[in-house]
Amino acid sequence: MISRMRLRSSDRSGSSPAPDRSEEAPTASGRTPSFAAVPTAAVSATPAPSPERGPRLRKGVRALAVAAAQVLLIAAGIVVVGWVLGKLWSVLLPVILGLLFATVLWPPTRLLRRLRFPPALAALVAVVGFLAAIVGIFVWIVPQVAGEAGALADAVVAGLQDLQAWVTGPPLNLGEDQIGQAVDQVINTVQNNAQTIASYALTGATAIGSFLINLVLALVLAFFFVKDGPRWLPWLAAQTGTRVAPHVAALSYKMWTAVSEFIRLQALVGFVDAFFIGLGLWILDVPLVLPLAVLTFLGAFIPIIGAFVAGALAVVVALVSQGFTTALIVLGIVLLVQQLEGNVLQPIIQGRGLNLHAAVVILAVAAGANLAGIIGAFLAVPVAALIAVVYRYLRDELDGRSPEIADDGTRVTVTGDDAGSTVVRERVDAPAHDGRTDSVEGTAEDTAEDTAEDTADRPR
Repeated sequence: MISRMRLRSSDRSGSSPAPDRSEEAPTASGRTPSFAAVPTAAVSATPAPSPERGPRLRKGVRALAVAAAQVLLIAAGIVVVGWVLGKLWSVLLPVILGLLFATVLWPPTRLLRRLRFPPALAALVAVVGFLAAIVGIFVWIVPQVAGEAGALADAVVAGLQDLQAWVTGPPLNLGEDQIGQAVDQVINTVQNNAQTIASYALTGATAIGSFLINLVLALVLAFFFVKDGPRWLPWLAAQTGTRVAPHVAALSYKMWTAVSEFIRLQALVGFVDAFFIGLGLWILDVPLVLPLAVLTFLGAFIPIIGAFVAGALAVVVALVSQGFTTALIVLGIVLLVQQLEGNVLQPIIQGRGLNLHAAVVILAVAAGANLAGIIGAFLAVPVAALIAVVYRYLRDELDGRSPEIADDGTRVTVTGDDAGSTVVRERVDAPAHDGRTDSVEGTAEDTAEDTAEDTADRPR
């Protein structure tokens, strides 16, 4: 019996083990469909992700975040600088105008210094002569404007009468009652806004008074700039190290040259425009020839926009005084002169180093006018030229082109002792591969012209 029980237990142990329920395929249900019901995935042309994708993505995002933070910091710095300049605008405006006046006054001042005039006397003669020329032009213009204002007003009245006769006839056929109603509406609008107009007039008078005060301050500052200007560069270069001084001096020379060239060449362009347009107006017997010519000359210092406004005003005066035919002839003269300026004189300006695209000039004038009115439009192009000079200098320095070396192979450097400092030009070797230059020993020569005139009074 015991043997039978062992035999049965051995038979049970030898039998196959019970199947594992966990290994069985899941039965199809509403939540778990059968495997056969799942469609086979198609092969995609997109490559499989590499293991480096994640680290590279994190690296790119990190670089983008750093660049965005840098851009935001730079933008914040520009905003802060703009806010500070806006708060100090009343102080900066006469300084900027004084520097622009100094670019005009420095050539005669330098000539007088070469004639052994003392620096103060040379600067005083130049400033007084400049002021006398401006006052003389206005004294010459005002009587002509006053003498022809009556005739021009009569011409305006006659033009309005002609306009009224035209609108009352075909094809408009407007009645006099309609014209009277329109005139009454204009008068009522002016009367209703009399207080606003008066406030605008007061604001304009205040602005004119402020401008005259700034003009006087600018002339005073211009006197000191041309008197002590040659000592500015040695002082500025002396505040820096030996390695930075050549860059400070070279960049200062380039900025001064850019502004001086702009003022002088725009004056040349304005003179050409004023001469030919004034000649055409004189031949056609258009009134206010001299004021229109002066306005054309001044408009040249606001490139593109100023010439357009001055030409349009000349056409309007010709239309009011001489009629439609004369106005068309004046328009043709203005367009011809503008083409001469754009195709002949403007390339000369571009070749002399200003090198600003016409679109950049228009945008700069628009931005300056929006920020600071007429003064901003006047200063926009010189400021844009200075920004371009600084940008090109930094670009050439980053490219290793040694922008501090002049075309004649010399470089400005500062020298001196405890008694004072000055700047001299030294000849340098050709730029090395890394963009650096080594000065040639014993070749410090050709002292800077402006500084040489003031070596007797070197600043400490």
